[in-house]
Amino acid sequence: MYNKKTISKIFGKLLMIECLFLVITLFVSLIYREDDYMAFLYTAGITFSVASGLLFYSRNCRPELKKREGYIVVSVVWIIFSIFGCLPYLFSGSIPDISNAFFETMSGFTTTGSSVLNNIEEMSHGILFWRSLTQWLGGMGIIVLFIAVLPNIGIGNRELFIAEVPGPAPDKLTPSIAATAQKLWGLYVAFTFLETVLLWIGGMSLFDAVNHSFTTMATGGYSTKQASIAFYDSAFIQYVITVFMLIAGTNFSLSYMLVTGRPRKLFKDEEYKFYMTIVLVVSALISIGLFWEGSAVEKAIRDSVFTVASIITTTGYATADYELWSHFLKMLIFSLMFIGGCAGSTGGGFKVVRILLLVKNSYHEIKRMIHPNAVINIKYNKRRVPSKIVVNVMAFLILYIGVFAISTVIMSICSNNLETSISSVATTLGNIGPGFGDIGPTENFAYYPSWAKWFLSFLMLLGRLELFTVLILFSKTFWKK
Repeated sequence: MYNKKTISKIFGKLLMIECLFLVITLFVSLIYREDDYMAFLYTAGITFSVASGLLFYSRNCRPELKKREGYIVVSVVWIIFSIFGCLPYLFSGSIPDISNAFFETMSGFTTTGSSVLNNIEEMSHGILFWRSLTQWLGGMGIIVLFIAVLPNIGIGNRELFIAEVPGPAPDKLTPSIAATAQKLWGLYVAFTFLETVLLWIGGMSLFDAVNHSFTTMATGGYSTKQASIAFYDSAFIQYVITVFMLIAGTNFSLSYMLVTGRPRKLFKDEEYKFYMTIVLVVSALISIGLFWEGSAVEKAIRDSVFTVASIITTTGYATADYELWSHFLKMLIFSLMFIGGCAGSTGGGFKVVRILLLVKNSYHEIKRMIHPNAVINIKYNKRRVPSKIVVNVMAFLILYIGVFAISTVIMSICSNNLETSISSVATTLGNIGPGFGDIGPTENFAYYPSWAKWFLSFLMLLGRLELFTVLILFSKTFWKK
């Protein structure tokens, strides 16, 4: 049915990569002379042992990966990474409950940013660094990192890349998938470094600057402060993070074109123009609303742009409690939760390109009703969109609505109000972080029962891998020979 040894070999190599980052975090703990270094030492040892066992088992395997194995690897590796990634929380005692530890870790790797912690400032530097690092690793993608670091292992990179990269049609910067992965990660690292420098200049400590750069570029939203970005009360820091959130929510292939001297590609791209139009229009409406409610002009603009960028890119940072805003402004924020970033970005959600194609398809259906015999093609960036892409987008919409509706009913079992039930699903399925009601920007998911946290963790995985990659594993046809 499928090549078990090939899958074992990939898992072994991936766990070796996770072990490497655990060791890096171990050194962070040693630098700050904190006791949690033993938690990372134990976890690294266990991870290394399991990885070595898998590589020994698959030592003589013939490296062959088909599409079926690709879907298995991409879906399961996020669970495996989260299982090993939650061990430092358990061993250090910072999150002693397995449900909470796994939830926090899955939320990290999927860049959701939902948390169960009420004492973030009391956490050690090592734990905070690992928490942010999980988001940074998950932002560009575990598999994309694997392909970038180990491009010549003789296994089908294309199947893995397509199964993980978000969007209806992943972009390639070069004919080689491995070279594309390396360029994407190189740009990702460069942006992270640049933001770190700017935040450090703006007044953050180097440790906080690194952590917030990790979680900004990953559009994850974990902070080293309980009050999130509001803790700093700095216009410079907020504007810097706003800019980098918008960059992270943009297709990294277009950002690569921009930094390599081809800016026209970015500014002519229909998805990017639609994305920025949404940001500017909604920010303007919220700015006017906040000014009308009594905020100063600059503060109204800053809070609105920051919040809009945070929600549409699915980062989840907070500088203002939007639950205190008017119902109209809250509805604008809630609507953004169903849009998400651009395809090929680190942002989650439905994706701007899908919204754009749905709008175009609806408009063309009206034209077809008026001119039933006309041949009317949907075009995107002046190119005809294949019908299979349109069908894929429609199927994704139906599946997304179905999963959202069923999950909301399930979550209503443990919530006192519909607002919380709906937003808990919207924010985890969209990989956003904060929601409304009992899980608003000043609250978290700590009060949910254990079963709800496991279920929401599954929704995070569904959202990060865009439904199809995970749900296909539940199909009988998938497992047939």
